[in-house]
Amino acid sequence: MNKLQRIVLATPHQRHDALEAALRTRGFEVLRLRQRSELSRETLDAFAPSHVFLPHWSWKIPPEVFSHHECVVFHMTDLPFGRGGSPLQNLVVRGIEQTKLTALRCVAEIDAGPVYLKRDLSTLGTAEEVFQRAARLMADMIPLIAGGSVQPSAQTGEAVTFTRRTPDQSDLRHAASLAEAHDMIRMLDADGYPHAFVEAGGLRFEFTRASACPGHLLADVRITLADSKEPE
Repeated sequence: MNKLQRIVLATPHQRHDALEAALRTRGFEVLRLRQRSELSRETLDAFAPSHVFLPHWSWKIPPEVFSHHECVVFHMTDLPFGRGGSPLQNLVVRGIEQTKLTALRCVAEIDAGPVYLKRDLSTLGTAEEVFQRAARLMADMIPLIAGGSVQPSAQTGEAVTFTRRTPDQSDLRHAASLAEAHDMIRMLDADGYPHAFVEAGGLRFEFTRASACPGHLLADVRITLADSKEPE
């Protein structure tokens, strides 16, 4: 591999700092993009990367970007099953404990591009733990893709599309059992997600770090005024 090979890593999340460091130790010259405005054709043309990797990019990728540069996104389902929004949360509410981390080419249709690689991924634990687990897989997947060891293949099978979950669906009053409440808390327990909550008496209770115990749950709680909650 050319030690000066240029790639872009587009992700605003601190959890991917270790991924960036790992790629640099593998001999890549990495341009890290953290802001939506930074992902532009002008920026990419100037840097001239072989690939643009987007581990957890929540914003829409402009057509002029993926039309002129090889953009690779990562999705936490065994595509074409689970195209669309909130993949981890949709897997958890369906009781799916084992999935795939899929690396695919970005195209105009969401999550419909040809697939480079898939790796086994557990959905157990908090959302942050799952994302960290996925980042470690990416550290091995990205060099294979950037190095040309694998070529993308068209998706096969029936497409199943997920609907992006809304902040109101984080209300723990929707949980019908302790198990459902535990899943709701853990699947939203990550930076950048609206945590599971309950509002009562003008207060908002947000829950993280849940542990399932016989007959009850233990969790951390953050209490704020209901009308002063942070924007979702």
